[in-house]
Amino acid sequence: MNKPYAGFNLMEMTLSMAILTTLLAIGLPPISNWASGLRVELAAGEMTSVLHLARIYSIRHHAKVAVKFSTDSDGVVSHALFSDGDGDGVRNADIRNGVDPLLRSARRLSHLGKRIRFGFPKGRAPVDPGNPRQRLTRLHDPIRFNRSDLAVFNPSGTATPGTIYLTDGKRHLVAVRVNNRSGKITVLHYDTTAEVWR
Repeated sequence: MNKPYAGFNLMEMTLSMAILTTLLAIGLPPISNWASGLRVELAAGEMTSVLHLARIYSIRHHAKVAVKFSTDSDGVVSHALFSDGDGDGVRNADIRNGVDPLLRSARRLSHLGKRIRFGFPKGRAPVDPGNPRQRLTRLHDPIRFNRSDLAVFNPSGTATPGTIYLTDGKRHLVAVRVNNRSGKITVLHYDTTAEVWR
């Protein structure tokens, strides 16, 4: 007695592969977009934690404390904490000259690097989160604390107001904002289709 063939024939196998390929082609872009958005979200959470840490250090040590970010040539991003050494606030020139001492050595940020970076997506400039009637300028400058790239916190809990912009370089953009009066840190997400911050 002949047993019936239990496997696929060539026609069924070809049809199955065509269906699978179509499903993957439809499903991969949304999955990739979701994963990229999640990476930006994780980077924003990590950035928020670093800023909270600087605020706590400032209050605990009764000194002005700044977060300074640096990006290596290979895309690795790290942060270090500096305190005010001469009473005029933490300044880049004082850090370079050793006047404002290192409080906590540089540590690598896990979720910032080659795929997620400081910056803006390609295309039209986003709306300014502080003034929705205007678009952002100076797109070469994604770390904005007045005219500096130092996020400075005061012993009273206040801070230099500013915003850090994070992107995947494609469609995701997040703003991590520091309020000057309260030192409160908020995260805003940019809807590129509606052109609004949420």
